[in-house]
Amino acid sequence: MAILEYLEERYPEVPLLPATEPLRSKVRAFCNIIACDIHPLNNLRVLNYMSNELGATGEQKSTWYSHWIAEGFQAAEQISVSYAHAGPFTFGKDVTLADALLVPQMYNARRFKMPLDEYPRLVAVADACNELQSFKDATPENQPDCN
Repeated sequence: MAILEYLEERYPEVPLLPATEPLRSKVRAFCNIIACDIHPLNNLRVLNYMSNELGATGEQKSTWYSHWIAEGFQAAEQISVSYAHAGPFTFGKDVTLADALLVPQMYNARRFKMPLDEYPRLVAVADACNELQSFKDATPENQPDCN
């Protein structure tokens, strides 16, 4: 979040936070669901620790991963649904920090083959974002160090 806030301040001509409250705070709250509630429990370091130190099987890691994604996505879905009338992105017609955090988390959920039927709005938002060139350019497959 610190890096994203830095970019928001450094490049104000491309705002990723709404100009007014309370929407700015709602975007930040959505971001924190992903950055604080989902991601720390599902990053590679944690998953490797579960395998290497705790002896968790692939199935156990998958169950762990799916549980914490579901917990966060349930809350995120509820928030995003209330803005569906306003446009294709998490909070309406403009891309925000919320979309920048949602798309990689959705990528990982798909990579781990997590069922996403309960999150149609989040799936639709991620799909809308992935139509934009900036999101296409940011996919892991398009990074120079991708194996």
